[in-house]
Amino acid sequence: MDDASPHPTAVMSADGAAAAFLGMERLSSGARRWMSANVGYLRPSAADLPVTPRAKACMEIGLLNRLWSRVRPDDPELAAVRDAVAEIWRDPDFPEQFADNPAYTRGFALIYSALAPAGLTGSTHPATLARLAPDGHVDIAKKSPSGRLELRYYAELAGLDHDVEPYDRLYADSILANLTDVLPMDIETAYRITHTVFHITDFGVRDMGVPPEELMRIRDVAEQLTHHFIAIEYWDLIAEFILTQSCLGLDPRHTASGQAAIDALLNVQKPDGAIPARFAAQRPPDTATPVELFRKAYHTTLVTALASMIPPSTACGG
Repeated sequence: MDDASPHPTAVMSADGAAAAFLGMERLSSGARRWMSANVGYLRPSAADLPVTPRAKACMEIGLLNRLWSRVRPDDPELAAVRDAVAEIWRDPDFPEQFADNPAYTRGFALIYSALAPAGLTGSTHPATLARLAPDGHVDIAKKSPSGRLELRYYAELAGLDHDVEPYDRLYADSILANLTDVLPMDIETAYRITHTVFHITDFGVRDMGVPPEELMRIRDVAEQLTHHFIAIEYWDLIAEFILTQSCLGLDPRHTASGQAAIDALLNVQKPDGAIPARFAAQRPPDTATPVELFRKAYHTTLVTALASMIPPSTACGG
């Protein structure tokens, strides 16, 4: 470092945190506003999206509704999302969409049942759950550790018995637990890392169940990968690692990587609140149709909404 370069000071750090607090709220406000305004694309009456991506997107909006209701139940922007989710879950034809792709039928049926809004009436999810687990027990097919972890998470949300290993064993078998070199990092592995943290912690409610030194290592991995995905402009994973930091008990508004990540997403957030695509090279052209704009922006804007709402976990010592 050049000796003439300013070293961080307490004042600079405080200023950075204050800017990050304001930036996170701007990011959150825009992403929540966009989700509320555009959730209509997923309603049963909308016919603009192909079946398979629509079914997956509906599962994701169900998860957003669950977590949003948990942390900001009185948010006015939540109302449209909550109404759309209730309409989707009451649609008798919706579960049939799972049957169009046998490879995902049981997994989608489990997630659909698990994410049914509390107290919802008139939904087909009880019948779906009865077919999936007539005796209250769901058999989990042999999958990767990350696949079994995801299915255990949703089986428990659905209130089902299962034979999946405990979380500590699933973590011990995970890519994250056995990672020796953080970089280079491929995209699929990065998503497995974030989802391992999401499912073990229930998005920040539980701790990771690991010794303090292992938690410190995981946090360091998360910070390194946050910086990495900022550098390559992979916005979807920037948002996922902001959320990962919170689930690990870090406050991304106080970490250098978190502050840089918030700035990176703010720099590309559109006036309507959307993050335009998963990564820079995927940004849609000016000629893109509204449906194309929605499809490009949907997942990353949804994750950004989550990342900017979920508070730092106290379960992990945050």
